[in-house]
Amino acid sequence: MTSHEIPRVYVAGHRGLVGSALVRRLEREPVEIITKPRHELDLENPIAVLRFFARERPDQVYLAAAKVGGILANSMYPADFIRNNLLVTLNVLEASRDSGVKKLLFLGSSCIYPKLAAQPITEDALLTGPLEPTNEPYAVAKIAGIQMCRSYNRQFGTNFVSVMPTNLYGTGDNFDLNTSHVLPALIRKFHEAKLSGASAVTIWGTGAPRREFLHVDDLADACVHVMAHHDGDELVNIGCGEDITIADVARMVGEVVGFSGTLEFDTSKPDGTPRKLLDVSRLSKLGWRAQIPLRDGIEQTYRWFKESVSHTK
Repeated sequence: MTSHEIPRVYVAGHRGLVGSALVRRLEREPVEIITKPRHELDLENPIAVLRFFARERPDQVYLAAAKVGGILANSMYPADFIRNNLLVTLNVLEASRDSGVKKLLFLGSSCIYPKLAAQPITEDALLTGPLEPTNEPYAVAKIAGIQMCRSYNRQFGTNFVSVMPTNLYGTGDNFDLNTSHVLPALIRKFHEAKLSGASAVTIWGTGAPRREFLHVDDLADACVHVMAHHDGDELVNIGCGEDITIADVARMVGEVVGFSGTLEFDTSKPDGTPRKLLDVSRLSKLGWRAQIPLRDGIEQTYRWFKESVSHTK
């Protein structure tokens, strides 16, 4: 294979949880990886994005750049969540079309599905009911991204595919208690409780909601697989096909961290969606399944947290 035949692959959002995992995974592929830090390329600036694509001419794009956060961040900054995500998606899709990108993979989110969707959630549940109010602006932006991919395919003959990951965690996660998702927040809470000798850790809500958790390295592997084996407008859910209660995952994190106190549940805080488990049969038919068991993934993530994050917090 000559250098001209090596695909040029642009990972948008390469410093985030998903983007950094994609870069790690793509380093094992015969591709040339293109990245650009935010201070050098503002993906919310359409002119800058068009110029970047015209100059770099990527063959493939993984659109992992997004403003993300948990219930608290979504409730505090709803305009940011809808505006920033819409701008980035529009600019990257338009530049991809304009520069002749052969294939783009858009990273959505399982929050696009109705709050009370039948479980496990199939891809055709999209737009069949009201969304979870706590992250509706973010979900609407992601739904718009899906519809944009489909519309560009139909009008311009592009090959933009969309995947919907479940709840993610792993190396590179955000452990800020004000903006993080549930699993990294639990890791930090239990770690700090262990260090301080606290007798109890408080968990938001009742602990009854069920969630599915996928290690981000599994997600990256699934995305590379989908890029190679799936075309067209059909969404592809990416998950492990198993869920667990918040209470049970909290106990598992406590065991991994070595916290010996008790759990207390703050029922004045919102639970969010009662259950969220993705139907991954479409992904299974493409020949992929998750490889990293939840406890192993939590142990790996906690090791990374202790090495890379905890001393700075």
